[in-house]
Amino acid sequence: MMSLNPVQIFKMGAEEEKSETARMSSFVGAIAIGDLVKSTLGPKGMDKILQTSGTNETIKVTNDGATILKSIGVDNPAAKVLVDISMVQDDEVGDGTTSVVVFACELLKEAENLVSQKIHPQTVISGWRKAVDAAREALTNAARDNGNDPIKFKEDLINIARTTLSSKILTQHKEKFSSLAVDAVLRLKGSGNLDAIQLIKKLGGNLSDSYLEEGFLLDKKVGVNQPKRVENAKILIANTPMDTDKIKVFGSRVRVDAVSKVAQLEVAEKEKMKLKVEKIIKHGCNVFINRQLIYNYPEQLFSDAGVMAIEHADFDGVERLSLVTGGEIVSTFDCPEKVKLGTCKLIEEVMIGEDKLLKFSGVELGEACTVVLRGATQQILDEAERSLHDALCVLSQTVKETRTVYGGGCSEMLMADAVSKLAAKTPGKEAVAMESFAKALRQLPTIIADNAGYDSADLIAQLRASHTSGKHTIGLDMQQGRVGDVAQLGITESYQVKRQVLVSGHEAAEMILRVDNIIKAAPRPRAPDHRHH
Repeated sequence: MMSLNPVQIFKMGAEEEKSETARMSSFVGAIAIGDLVKSTLGPKGMDKILQTSGTNETIKVTNDGATILKSIGVDNPAAKVLVDISMVQDDEVGDGTTSVVVFACELLKEAENLVSQKIHPQTVISGWRKAVDAAREALTNAARDNGNDPIKFKEDLINIARTTLSSKILTQHKEKFSSLAVDAVLRLKGSGNLDAIQLIKKLGGNLSDSYLEEGFLLDKKVGVNQPKRVENAKILIANTPMDTDKIKVFGSRVRVDAVSKVAQLEVAEKEKMKLKVEKIIKHGCNVFINRQLIYNYPEQLFSDAGVMAIEHADFDGVERLSLVTGGEIVSTFDCPEKVKLGTCKLIEEVMIGEDKLLKFSGVELGEACTVVLRGATQQILDEAERSLHDALCVLSQTVKETRTVYGGGCSEMLMADAVSKLAAKTPGKEAVAMESFAKALRQLPTIIADNAGYDSADLIAQLRASHTSGKHTIGLDMQQGRVGDVAQLGITESYQVKRQVLVSGHEAAEMILRVDNIIKAAPRPRAPDHRHH
């Protein structure tokens, strides 16, 4: 006789969601993530407070999409896909992290409507693929390239920095920070190596007191009784233990039968350290920078030799020093002739606020510079650092890929217009999918206008009419709350950022739309703990 019980295929504890349920679960998760960051989009976007609980409670105040999504724990698999594309956007181009998530979310909202009208997901995907090609072509044709004209290109860069910073905390001082970011990136001479630009945060003052310092700043102090200023410095950068009062064999015990033997041990250790310091001085350096601690005795020996010794320059500091001064990081000192020393014209102490820092001027890597950020609270400083880092990333990408496009919702409307025109010529259900793609693109300027409290329906209707009649430089003027010519307003964005938002958002939405089954593996059974029996 046949049993009518359902056949158990998966392990106990495994879960499966099928077809409509799986698709609904994916849509709900992804749309929830989009709605979470939607209100931070645009120059009038709002901020979020991210609070971590636990022993060391921290608070972040930010409107950066990648930072918000990185900080929240997400369980829904489709939501995780959107978090990942936001991270990739941040790593790849540095900006557009919110836009890419919101765009993917709007596409999925459109897909949900189409699927509920019994249009097959593969038909939607096919229409979207044609739409994304048309949109990319329209964007590429509208891009301008002033890479061969240094004056116009610098103007483009300042406009891009201004547009990027206008949606961040630095918007009040965007003129100052945009020129500061452009100066820092142009010093790199096209190398795009952002490690040469150091950001130092110092509490006190306000954001307008921030400045760009040529050379390199190290947040450390010079040892006792050592020269505070060194000209024509030859720098030995090391990662070596310089502490004498430890016997370095783990878990070792030393037994002696008299106190005098302990004194002999100490003398032997001191001799060993003295020998090490002599080896270091033989390299011909007049500045010694160590990643680890330098104890009192070796510090005194360096003072006697007139060498400036700096201890505990953390890993980041040592790596960056090695880059900007051209020296090698060494751990052994037996072959002085093989070691390349770093060089620098002048090392001196400078005061920032109440803190003393070491300034390295005239370093070998001429493009090295330091941005000193001042601010009233730690949260403001952290957000200012994130904002400036985004601007620097976008600018360094633009120096490599010099094409630019107009911002303020202009590029999105331009692409939507191209997609709508293609949809009008396309027969069949794919045309509906293309029209939905155009609608999702138009949602980005709609959300930007909504976040500013303006009448988005009126503004987007005006934008659409302008673009349909061939005025392709019309976008949103968020300061006045009306449509305007973005070419005159100077609202410019990097072509690379816009293209990445279009492509990544489409790929993520397509990937989620293709899902028709979610299978969760059974949790690993925990072995019983027999240690206390």
